[in-house]
Amino acid sequence: MLFSSLTFLFVYLPMVLILYYLVKSRAKKNLVLLIFSLLFYSWGEPRLVCLMLLEVLVTFILVLKMSKAHDQEKKRKYLILEIVFIIAFLFLFKYYDFFIVRILKLNSLALSISLPIGISFYSFQIISYAVDVYRGQVEVQKNVFDLILYVSFFPQLIAGPIVRYSTIVKELKNRNENFNDFAYGMRRFIIGLGKKVIISNQMAIVSDKVFLSTNIFSFSIGIYWLAAVSFMFQIYFDFSGYSDMAIGLGRMFGFHFLENFNYPYISTSVTDFWRRWHMSLSSWFRDYVYIPLGGNRVSKFRWIMNILTVWCLTGLWHGASFNFVLWGLYYGVLLIVEKLFLGKVLKKLPGLNWIIVMFLVLFGWVLFNAPSGETALFMIKKMLSGFEGINRSTLNNLNILYLWEYYVIALIGCFPLCKKVGLKIFNTKYGKIICDLYLLFVFFLCVMFLVNNSYNPFIYFKF
Repeated sequence: MLFSSLTFLFVYLPMVLILYYLVKSRAKKNLVLLIFSLLFYSWGEPRLVCLMLLEVLVTFILVLKMSKAHDQEKKRKYLILEIVFIIAFLFLFKYYDFFIVRILKLNSLALSISLPIGISFYSFQIISYAVDVYRGQVEVQKNVFDLILYVSFFPQLIAGPIVRYSTIVKELKNRNENFNDFAYGMRRFIIGLGKKVIISNQMAIVSDKVFLSTNIFSFSIGIYWLAAVSFMFQIYFDFSGYSDMAIGLGRMFGFHFLENFNYPYISTSVTDFWRRWHMSLSSWFRDYVYIPLGGNRVSKFRWIMNILTVWCLTGLWHGASFNFVLWGLYYGVLLIVEKLFLGKVLKKLPGLNWIIVMFLVLFGWVLFNAPSGETALFMIKKMLSGFEGINRSTLNNLNILYLWEYYVIALIGCFPLCKKVGLKIFNTKYGKIICDLYLLFVFFLCVMFLVNNSYNPFIYFKF
């Protein structure tokens, strides 16, 4: 079930909100959230909810035993067992066929099993819980139902943000639902819904006509540039829109999730970009992989290997494909080069540094979205060979000429100006009414798009 679906907006969400606020005790409220979260997850693949529950149950037992162990070495063994267990499930469902078919070429051993929705997200949440308990940063959870709720809570279950246990552990038992938080949550949800339905979905129409085309090698240079820019907008408004909706939904129920995006397309360095893009993922790899490997407190060679390892894993996290690995290593190399000398150069080029970084990000998205590494390199090579105009007849043939105004909206939405203006209006005498009427109009537009069966893909849904 997608947040940007009529079923969710007019059936599921009203039901869970009504029942949640009808019951009074915290235990009953958590039970409502748990039941509806499991229902949400099982909507598409009912059998896969059993897999998630099995992982949580085993985690509950192993981490509980780990916390009771007095010997540090025994604690460590329980932690290793827990991590191996979670990674084994992730490997089996997400990477086994890739490893067997694409690397070992043993097609007859392929399992062709369905990828559980959101397994990359909830696997990382489970691991962070186990590691944080091992480090003594959080107390072990002794209520299995609360642990299941933490992992399965529907706002962040299938596409993040990756919510750490330490972020919401107190709010599982003691949270304060109030009108201001609920109103903020509603506004934030509608903003995210607008990003997704009004902007991202329209960008997807253009990018998919190229990236998913069976004749992908036959387009002009200008169309490749247009498709790349379209996907650059699509993935930002898709994923940041989903994060906004998740944060808004969490706030409606009294939970305060951390931010996941901070206008990444205003970055003036690659390092700055990854401090602003998918912040919950980049901080997860920093705290649970990069720093344990030694971070930058090692020899230069080891430091380079640490960065390449982290970014290879980051690419693989997104999908079992060589182009995701290539995409990850691309950023690993960029970050190494930037930290060695490019960063100093970029600082001396105000304005131009932003343009350079955006081109680097753009080419990165081509690597990310192309059906194969070979296709991505072909497109980038064509794009770098020059630029030619896109004539009107080509746009008409692709049936995308009518979408030009969405590019203007997308470009404006990438900068914090809209937020600053909106907050200034919001804080005036009649600002709340004006902003709420505007958001009501945005919600109405989204519903109209959805009623008309507009194109509604969700990029990070598959991760």
